[in-house]
Amino acid sequence: MWGKAAGALVLAATVAAASGCGGSGDEDTSKPTAKAKKAPSVKAAVTAFQDAVTEFDEDGGCVEKEPGTCWPQMKALMKPARDLRKAANADTKNGPKFWSEAYALINTMEKGVKVGNDQGVPTGESMALTNRDDVFGSARKLSVWLDQHPTS
Repeated sequence: MWGKAAGALVLAATVAAASGCGGSGDEDTSKPTAKAKKAPSVKAAVTAFQDAVTEFDEDGGCVEKEPGTCWPQMKALMKPARDLRKAANADTKNGPKFWSEAYALINTMEKGVKVGNDQGVPTGESMALTNRDDVFGSARKLSVWLDQHPTS
């Protein structure tokens, strides 16, 4: 009886090993892991953001009142703002306290684009702010803040 039990265990172990059960036999550990995208330098990110604001101004800004007409400009300002946040997060020289106001302005911009479209200019008696104020107003304030707080 002892021989039959030992033989059954050996057979079970052999079948399990051959079928790939009970281990990492099926896992492919030779694939490299995806690397996180490196943050841009602070100088490059500041320059890209300021260039985007300048381009927005030189193109005439957002003068249309209808909803949806300024969505491309909002997205065009958001990309360098996000890159600036990545660079600020990686900035060990100045640290998060230095960047706190910039973070708050970028967060307000994010809140504006989170709506998913351009809400246009308020109409009628309602003079409530729209997401244009969040995006364009905060981008303008961030541009001024960057001028007043040089990073290098």
